[in-house]
Amino acid sequence: MQLDLTRYRQPLTHVAKTFQPAEAGGEGEAYRVVQPVALDFDLHKDKERFRVEGTVRTELELPCSRCLEPYRLPVDAALDVRYLPASELSADDEREVAAEDVDISYYRDDQIDLIELVREQFYLALPMKPLCREDCQGLCPQCGVNRNTGTCECGSGWEDPRLAPLKGLIKGTP
Repeated sequence: MQLDLTRYRQPLTHVAKTFQPAEAGGEGEAYRVVQPVALDFDLHKDKERFRVEGTVRTELELPCSRCLEPYRLPVDAALDVRYLPASELSADDEREVAAEDVDISYYRDDQIDLIELVREQFYLALPMKPLCREDCQGLCPQCGVNRNTGTCECGSGWEDPRLAPLKGLIKGTP
């Protein structure tokens, strides 16, 4: 969904949009959108520069990194992104990215892609290591059983076969 910037002439406009999960999700994403996405923001206009300041709310489903079971992650993320026209982006100009440049994006043809904005916020909201719960036991490395829902008879001790000769040295010492 594109936000047509030519429709907004006031310096401040409130915008509220709702997207269905199929619209906001994409193929090959690390998550699945399971609830409608509520995008609520103020659009600040300063000539050809815009600032989007607001929130995005939904619920994502992603796999636990330990047990691989899907779990739901509520998202209530604040967003604050400045948009500049793509004409201000110079392909030949190499420069270091400053801290204040991190929240800058560029728009083309007087359009801001709201789906791209929402997906970016989802990735920023994802945890580094997604866990279904803090005390998740994960999968057994030998048989693959989910230790949260079942038990296995596998031994928990593992010895590195490369260190077996050293183990013989320790046993031989009185």
